[in-house]
Amino acid sequence: MPAFSSSTVHMKAPDDAISLPVRATVDLATWAKDAAMTRVGAGDDSQLVEALAEELRLAAEDARTRGPVTALSYVPEPRLGELARVELSALVADETYPTMTVELLERYLAAPTADSFRPPVAEPRILPVGPAVRVRHAYVRDPGRDGTGTVLETCAYGIVPDAKWVLVLLTSWQQQAYGDALCELTDRLAQTVSLSPASG
Repeated sequence: MPAFSSSTVHMKAPDDAISLPVRATVDLATWAKDAAMTRVGAGDDSQLVEALAEELRLAAEDARTRGPVTALSYVPEPRLGELARVELSALVADETYPTMTVELLERYLAAPTADSFRPPVAEPRILPVGPAVRVRHAYVRDPGRDGTGTVLETCAYGIVPDAKWVLVLLTSWQQQAYGDALCELTDRLAQTVSLSPASG
């Protein structure tokens, strides 16, 4: 089975993205405060640093529950907090699915659910690292008794660099006005995904 790790799977981080420590052993509160201070920059707005630090800490905790290869918090405007989350994860073939294909990933990523806000849209793509499928989807999170809730939109790439394991690049956000721009950002990120031989 091909090896993969954070050292063999690469993706260029966008400007204004903060890399979340999903694998490193760090104190998340300390890390988050340092990251927030770096992102806010000069001006020493202590309330803004505190608010962003708490959001980054929660983002890192949340991302860790899924164990992605890498995760980013996209924060183009610190005063608005995290605009989007970007995660790159690996899925490995098993007895149920011994061969990974684009078609399999499309079924996985584009399956409508009871929470779907609108039908998913899937498109085949060819990336430098291999064939892929791009899926844009929107869900209603935590619907209340009246059926209303928060709309979470996603743009995902299922990428097949090898028949034994695949990559899923997922960008998610709640600010619907930025949907097209964040899908374009995901398109650019997908083009930068690359692999290097595992070190011995």
